[in-house]
Amino acid sequence: MARIAGVDLPKNKSILISLSYIYGIGKVQSSKILDSVGIAYSTKTNDLSEEQILSIRNEIGDNYSVEGELRSQIGRNIKRLIDIGTYKGSRHKNGLPVNGQNTKNNARTRKGKKRTVANKKKAV
Repeated sequence: MARIAGVDLPKNKSILISLSYIYGIGKVQSSKILDSVGIAYSTKTNDLSEEQILSIRNEIGDNYSVEGELRSQIGRNIKRLIDIGTYKGSRHKNGLPVNGQNTKNNARTRKGKKRTVANKKKAV
């Protein structure tokens, strides 16, 4: 089993797809990594030699920020926005959509489960 950047890659998938299991690497980044190392996209992960795995590991370590390093960098960026008091930071702080999306009907993923507010009694 190939272990790169602290992630166990699936054995029976092509290396192009397997690399996308690492946080911060998608299909495009994966194809760039494989081009620079010189490995075919269709190669299965369990068919890779130790030298090939080592070269992929070195390429990712030298040129890409992935996993914990990337997560902490994103967290620091969000914290900076909150600290300097930007509009975007206030949206992060309140758990609302950040990039101008509609919140009247949608945004349930960001706002959480719906909380019903009781109606006021009507005066007769």
